[in-house]
Amino acid sequence: MSLKLLFVSTPVGPLGSGAGGGVELTLYNMATEMGRRGHTLETIAPQGSGLDGLQIIPIPGELQVSAQNGGRDAPISFPADSVLGNMWNRARQVQENFDVIVNFAYDWLPFYLTPFFDRPVAHIVSMASLSEAMDDIIIKTHRTAPHLLAFHSATQAQSFNLSAPLQILGNGLDLSLYEFSPAADGTLAWVGRIAPEKALEDGIIAAKKVGLPLKVFGQIANLEYWQSLQERYGPIDYRGFLPTLELQRQLKECSALLMTPRWLEAFGNVCIEALACGVPVIAYGRGGPAEIIEDGKTGFLVQPDSIDGLVAALSRLGEIDRSMCRRSVQSHYSLSALGDRLERWLYEINDLKFERS
Repeated sequence: MSLKLLFVSTPVGPLGSGAGGGVELTLYNMATEMGRRGHTLETIAPQGSGLDGLQIIPIPGELQVSAQNGGRDAPISFPADSVLGNMWNRARQVQENFDVIVNFAYDWLPFYLTPFFDRPVAHIVSMASLSEAMDDIIIKTHRTAPHLLAFHSATQAQSFNLSAPLQILGNGLDLSLYEFSPAADGTLAWVGRIAPEKALEDGIIAAKKVGLPLKVFGQIANLEYWQSLQERYGPIDYRGFLPTLELQRQLKECSALLMTPRWLEAFGNVCIEALACGVPVIAYGRGGPAEIIEDGKTGFLVQPDSIDGLVAALSRLGEIDRSMCRRSVQSHYSLSALGDRLERWLYEINDLKFERS
């Protein structure tokens, strides 16, 4: 049975801008795979959004400040003419045309609105615990409708202190877009939003200690932070925020990807992107990457925030078989594998809708 699905995007930036981080790639891959399986799908997203092959309903309004920019006690806030409010008002207006609405926003409003919708609202929770207000609304939603929540990793879900049942989706990639490279060119890579919580400086310092060039890819989300890095560490080989095909072309020749987040990554799409190219990943052992990387086989997990740990792991890159990196993604993180998990969850939600009506 085909489903009629409405995806509601993150309100922090237009799709395709990079402002939404990994959520943009996740939404695009899920939409692509659901469409390939014969499901009907539309996406509500901020005005200016554009991703190939997606039918997008553009919504005007002021963008939302990303949740990671606040502290544990940060209050819930909305700008005037909020694009978040406008998107969910549009979802309410058109909900009768769909079987399931899928929320990609890590924001309080869609969780609060869930019981007021006639159609089920499924939430793909994109980040770990960040604030008391978000924890509270996610816990309340889980208490009343646990089937409507899905997470990318078990570690992420556990950060909310939730009890079973828990829906873990992981993530996935269109592997046809990522070319395997059996050889490396002696450079390192760092990929992600350039913001303090991603701790690019740890990657820069580790690369300098071992004397290897570091290529930096991603959206500059915090200009002041980016400028401070250049002042402290000198010129940085910044390659920009690149589309998938160009990113993998440059990434695949690297000897390793460094992942250095200060916070708990819910999953880490760049981790599986690198592995898909055969590039080993050296990451702090917290969050999603700790569930993806097979220590000593597809990369190394090191003590969080330990630059010495990164350096030690870099000295062991010769132990990694790059073909093992590619095979691990083929086994667990293909679009087909993700589609199976996502489709099963959405069917369950749709079936429960009829049981409870």
